[in-house]
Amino acid sequence: MPSAYQAASKRCITAAVFCIFFICCSRPAANAQVDAGQSASIDKLFSDYVKPGSPGCAVAIARQGKLLYAKGYGLANLEENLPITPGSVFDIGSTSKQFTATSILLLEKQGKLSVHDDIRKYLPELPDYGKKITILHLLNHTSGLRDYLTLFDLSGINIDNVTTDYEALALITRQKALNFDPGSDWLYSNTGFFLLSVIVRRVSGQSLHDFASANIFVPLGMTQTLYRTSHTQLVLNRALAYDPVPKGAGFTLDVSYFEQTGDGAVHTTLGDLLKWDENFYYGTVGGKTLLSELQQPGTLNSGKTLDYAKGLFVEDFRGLRAIRHGGSWGDYRAELLRFPGQHFSVVCLCNRSDSDPEKRADKIAELFLAPLMNGGEVNKDDLEIKNRPAALADGLQKYPGDYFSSELGATYRFEPAEGKLKFAAILAGRCGAPRSFDSQDKIFTYVGHGEFEIAGSEIRIRFAPAKSGDSKNFILDAGRTKGILFERTPCAE
Repeated sequence: MPSAYQAASKRCITAAVFCIFFICCSRPAANAQVDAGQSASIDKLFSDYVKPGSPGCAVAIARQGKLLYAKGYGLANLEENLPITPGSVFDIGSTSKQFTATSILLLEKQGKLSVHDDIRKYLPELPDYGKKITILHLLNHTSGLRDYLTLFDLSGINIDNVTTDYEALALITRQKALNFDPGSDWLYSNTGFFLLSVIVRRVSGQSLHDFASANIFVPLGMTQTLYRTSHTQLVLNRALAYDPVPKGAGFTLDVSYFEQTGDGAVHTTLGDLLKWDENFYYGTVGGKTLLSELQQPGTLNSGKTLDYAKGLFVEDFRGLRAIRHGGSWGDYRAELLRFPGQHFSVVCLCNRSDSDPEKRADKIAELFLAPLMNGGEVNKDDLEIKNRPAALADGLQKYPGDYFSSELGATYRFEPAEGKLKFAAILAGRCGAPRSFDSQDKIFTYVGHGEFEIAGSEIRIRFAPAKSGDSKNFILDAGRTKGILFERTPCAE
């Protein structure tokens, strides 16, 4: 057994029941530390997932390093009728980001990089945008780099496709502009954390999978945790992920075949995540200084403090400080919620797209910590919905057509549709073959001044004014990706 692992095991003994229980991996016996009323309330919270043939969730609750509750609800595999257990392995999506951030900080601790370094020192193939982008910008989502997952989607790359680091880097390096100047704003971007995985590999000589395993997972005894880097890779005890078919007609499978890491791809269990969570109190991996830095909220150039640290959200939860991060990839959903002042944590891992583990974790936290919380709840401002013109104010005829983006490497085709604009097709490259694309509900409504949007989405296009005839180009904004230029490119029918 490696000495680092021995040190971690010794620390686990200090944490007593917590670590001993999870080395045994999946016994639900620790539920005895939850009273009958609390247990019934938790069961009720997941009662919708105990119906025959339903995927569901696994949930664990820990306080003061001791496991209070661990239980699975629903099925991990519908085809084989296998139940979810506390030992089931889930893809935790963006909850993975804290492990990528920790890997970077460990490399800084080893003197191999600084978070204030210009990322082009390690990623020279990135365009020079005239502004310095640092590793810290990537960690805090303040780089301004466009989100590569959104770019994949916009270029017609389906989530069911197999994609690798090569495809992701090629798309990122084609981008000619940023969403905003580095450090001037905050916008969640998976690009930053994917690029951090590339930096880890180039600096350490190891893949993020190998570096995190050697420096985080093995020392903490997280024996069921790994970065899944190949769509063909087998994962023991893995729960598959499912999307409900409308009108209760069953489920479809969606586990994703993307092979990039950094922004996601960690597969793990309740027990392993709680071992990691407990590390924040003891610093077995990284030490307390590094772990404090990991949880330090970022700041903008203006001095404004963010509610995001390095792969972690920091928030006020009804008067209590909470550290958390959720995950969503394929139809997996995850939430890891920690209250440092109360040494209390909730982990909820699910394998269905409609599960909302964040909301379930919040309710569990309130069940146990309500006496310590304030009585008020944050009221969300009502969204003002303005009346918008339903039809084009300045004529439909100049907008339909084909438009090419060199940044996406794709052509968009628009057609008229009853006074609106239909997003009809994505063509590979400039006027190439059609890519797999579902045009259903891809209808743009005119909102004035040459702008269109898809209702209920963050997708908006702004056509440049045309003095006469057809519009020549437009700009696409799509949530985490903004300012993509498309130029009119008539394609032969």
